Amino acid sequence: MITVSICGCGSRGLFAYATYARLHPEKMKVVAGADIRPERLSMLREMYGVPENMCFGSDDEMLSKPKLSDAMIISTQDRRHVYDALRALDLGYDLILEKPISPELSDILAIQKKVHETGRTVVVCHVLRYTPFYSTLKEILDSGEIGRVITIDATENVGYYHFAHSFVRGNWRRVDETSPMILAKCCHDMDYLRWFAGSPCVSVSSHGGLGVFTETAAPQGAGTRCTADCPPEIRARCPYDAEKIYITGNHGFRKNGDNWPQNVVVSEPTEEKLREALQTGPYGRCVYACDNDVYDHQTVLMKFENGVEATFTTSAFTEQIYRTIKITGTEGEILGNLEKDEILVKRFGEPGKQVDLSSKKGEFKGHGGGDAGLAVDFIRVLTAGGEALTSIEASVDSHVMALAAQQSAEQDGRQILLSEFLKMGE
Repeated sequence: MITVSICGCGSRGLFAYATYARLHPEKMKVVAGADIRPERLSMLREMYGVPENMCFGSDDEMLSKPKLSDAMIISTQDRRHVYDALRALDLGYDLILEKPISPELSDILAIQKKVHETGRTVVVCHVLRYTPFYSTLKEILDSGEIGRVITIDATENVGYYHFAHSFVRGNWRRVDETSPMILAKCCHDMDYLRWFAGSPCVSVSSHGGLGVFTETAAPQGAGTRCTADCPPEIRARCPYDAEKIYITGNHGFRKNGDNWPQNVVVSEPTEEKLREALQTGPYGRCVYACDNDVYDHQTVLMKFENGVEATFTTSAFTEQIYRTIKITGTEGEILGNLEKDEILVKRFGEPGKQVDLSSKKGEFKGHGGGDAGLAVDFIRVLTAGGEALTSIEASVDSHVMALAAQQSAEQDGRQILLSEFLKMGE
């Protein structure tokens, strides 16, 4: 059995990877944790039976102690990841490190160097690799069924309510506090694109921007808080109205219960607690009156060393949250939809073949089964040895691609050579 400490008891720390300990207590046990919010430490004690003397009020407090467990899950805010990870590695922990590693290139390279120095296992949470959907796509590509890969076209449809929650009102709304959206949300996608290409990326170019969630786009007469001072007639036709998103709408408390995103707004949500939070907290702000600056749409063009070319588009402006992909090869093509678990393989001149993923379903659904898959792989490496499915080198590559894409978008799509971009972090 592997013992684990959780550094940052937010949604990812408590409800993603650590959930494996509740399903398989014989394989993984949570023994300690840290968070600045007392209510989150209460949840840690209740969910995982962690004793009070092993619950700490900050990452600094926990990491000042001698090593408390075999491994640590680091799921603090983006700009805290490297600070915590470097100290944890020096203490001898193996790590599940939430993505992104860091928005700073020099920090990303520092983690890579520290991993090599300490010899510890560090698995960055590129969980899409571990889903039945993407792992099956990789198997098909490696089998040569569609020949040599020529192009990859991928999309991440963030969902209007998800973007408003996380990237306008929420914790990932500002680059200076967290990361650019192409890194915070889409380094997953950079990772699997590089994985599918089977070769390092050599150049990127990108366009994007903040096109909608600004003060100038606000409806005339809109207030600054949805439930406090916004006229009813404006709220009635606004899809971003906080009451709709968190309480009355399809994803709100009345239909979706105390699940995400309600459990981010308040701990152990009730309708009364949510209404109170929307009156005074950040999630009740008008989406046109926040201090956000991350892009709400972006497109990236990538060229890989082996000649594969890929495009990737992300947008806030979709009804549902889903990812799609089209891969063309010299002998066929593949069409896929992650959320529908649909993969259609078409060899040229032959009937299309629908791939059945039902036999590969995991025990819980986070990121299409990827959260559980990553935890399983991490435990396997620590107990039986071998290499993790995702290496620190591959994770660094995906982060470099994302940061270079952001620089390109800020420079009106200028092509960025990754070999030159890497020198900036040395």
